[in-house]
Amino acid sequence: MMQTKKGHLDLGDGQLYYETAGKGMPLVFSHAAFLDSRMFDAVWEPLAKHFRVIRYDMRGFGQSSSVTGPLCRRNDLVQLLKHLDVTEAHLVGCSNGGQISLDLTLEQPQRFASLTLVGSTPSGFELHGEPPRHMLEMFDAMQHGDIDHSNELQIRIWLDGEHREPEQVDSTLRKKSLEMNRIPVSQSTFFIADTQPINPLDPPAITRLESVKCPTLVIAGALDHSEVLRAATEMAKRIPDARKTIIESTGHVPSYEQPDTFVKLLLDFLVLPRKG
Repeated sequence: MMQTKKGHLDLGDGQLYYETAGKGMPLVFSHAAFLDSRMFDAVWEPLAKHFRVIRYDMRGFGQSSSVTGPLCRRNDLVQLLKHLDVTEAHLVGCSNGGQISLDLTLEQPQRFASLTLVGSTPSGFELHGEPPRHMLEMFDAMQHGDIDHSNELQIRIWLDGEHREPEQVDSTLRKKSLEMNRIPVSQSTFFIADTQPINPLDPPAITRLESVKCPTLVIAGALDHSEVLRAATEMAKRIPDARKTIIESTGHVPSYEQPDTFVKLLLDFLVLPRKG
């Protein structure tokens, strides 16, 4: 049985919960902003056979402390890496976790051996067209303090997506998503910490994708919002030698919906010899 070490890092004005397992090159997971580190449960053990895996709950999520004001999320990640004596690592980020990982890779390129972006958009990416369905209703529910309704609507937006109804999504994954998302919804994490974050990357990532130095894998779900798919295409086109893979029958977090497929893609990218 694989042993997972658990801990809390004191940041001075809050705490980060984290877990580590395995040996070898560090592989660091950053979760989506409607889930927490439990979204990586199904990939944790398979990848710990090959890497020193690290996952954490951002502040305002999971077992980390609640938020009291605006944050610089990538600075929290830097402090965690320092605490764990990580000087070089592979980064894997999902959705907002990918944006944080990409920003950090641009800010400290010497530290990262690779970057995997899942359902992510780069900082500074401007969304076109209509907002996702349920988005305005969800913000209204949040402003009225209706935690149950806003939680359900966020899962409809970010897990079910534009092209599926709730009954078309795995019920176990959906229930777990509602449990994870209820924590940041009930704590108003997004409004307190993320509407005006501290020290945003300047200039933002969208203006300098060509400067990414490490091998990059871009993954998106075929059923994700069209703007996320557009961002995946943009990143794959402009980041030097980036790979792009679309996972069929999945939405915004394909690594969560199809973990076996994701593990294979990641191992092919990180472990197996490359052609050419």
